[in-house]
Amino acid sequence: MGETPGSPTVSMKLQKIAEQAQRYPEMVFNNVFHLIDRDFLQEAYRRTRKDSAPGVDQVTAKQYAEHLEENLRDLHERLQDNRYVAPPVARVWIEKEDGKKRPISKPCFEDKIVQRAVVMILEAIFEPDFHAFSHGFRKGHSPHQALNELREQCSKLHIQWIVDADVSGFFDTIDRSYLREMLKQRVNDGGILRLIGKWLNAGVLEAGELTYPDQGTPQGGVASPLLANVFLHHVLDEWFVTAVQPRMKGRCFLSRFADDFIIGFESKADAQRVMAVLPKRFGRFHLTMHPEKTALIAFNKPLRREHSAWGKGTFDFLGFTHYWAKTRRGYWVIKRKTVGKRLRRFMQGIWTWCRTNRHAPLTEQYQTLCAKLRGYYHYHGIRGNIKALAAIFEHTRRAWRYWLSRRSHKGRLNWHTYEASVRHKLPLPKPRIIHNI
Repeated sequence: MGETPGSPTVSMKLQKIAEQAQRYPEMVFNNVFHLIDRDFLQEAYRRTRKDSAPGVDQVTAKQYAEHLEENLRDLHERLQDNRYVAPPVARVWIEKEDGKKRPISKPCFEDKIVQRAVVMILEAIFEPDFHAFSHGFRKGHSPHQALNELREQCSKLHIQWIVDADVSGFFDTIDRSYLREMLKQRVNDGGILRLIGKWLNAGVLEAGELTYPDQGTPQGGVASPLLANVFLHHVLDEWFVTAVQPRMKGRCFLSRFADDFIIGFESKADAQRVMAVLPKRFGRFHLTMHPEKTALIAFNKPLRREHSAWGKGTFDFLGFTHYWAKTRRGYWVIKRKTVGKRLRRFMQGIWTWCRTNRHAPLTEQYQTLCAKLRGYYHYHGIRGNIKALAAIFEHTRRAWRYWLSRRSHKGRLNWHTYEASVRHKLPLPKPRIIHNI
């Protein structure tokens, strides 16, 4: 059974819930679990990514689809009879920019379908509550939208100071009791809350050992981004709008993408007040601000920058370093460039890949390198960042040529052969600006 177009019935149900949530901000939904019927699960399956790695049961999306109708019918029956058991998630570790590692969870494919179904309902309910400056993992929002908003707000509000905040291990330290209370303010449906509880308590399988953390939500799960947004909506967003902004003497703004956020201030005194109270606010919900990565930064035009110990005049947000610079006409503007650590990390990855795969067929290498470059351009290709893109392009071309020349004697390419058969016949995609923001 293959994928079908989006279900109009499911869309109508979700639209009705969203309209009610928006019309009645105080309304608590306590009867929505019944919406998860066979048709709803089919739509959840359609919206679930099929290219992810399998979970602990090793069942791939392709294998699940071979008996899709039967599998979804059985899944629906287990959900209705409260017999559904959330399997543990497999945990892997990926390297971060600072050299440390971040845990990523891999749920089973069937569990992803159930999580997607619940997320579809929760999104319809909570989306009207979320603020426009919350951009992480929401429809109609993107990192580039957040970057554009950040630049416009800094210029329009004459921002002089930036609180660059970092929450230590946010996804791993979310207090589940607080999360449950926050959810119940809008959704007090036993079926939905039981499923969320099952996911949070399903356990983590790592290196053959099963553990049961008593806090946090698995990073990598389908439901985790939405649960994180609900949590930070109460901890940060609502607090900023209702308690912080009205008490400030100057103008200020907040821009958040998941647990990564920036607060900008026109007044130094306002910035200092919030900087002092921010750890206390997060501490109330058992979260900790990273003492080294959370900083107050003087962010104004260099000619007007105060000589102080507050900061270096630049900050990083969503993979870009933000700084003041002059245009060709002599005007001061805020520009962005790829964070140095990210740039070096990508270059190192390209070099390692070319070395490891130098014996693979030439066309396969070419296709993969093109995909890597296009992916990099698609995210980092913003106006003012062309130098970083050019550096990536040149590094990739040099790395590929170098490791092709180090293949076995029979398959080795010298300079003239490379120029004739590779560079001209298999040209790598050149840098280009994708986002004119």
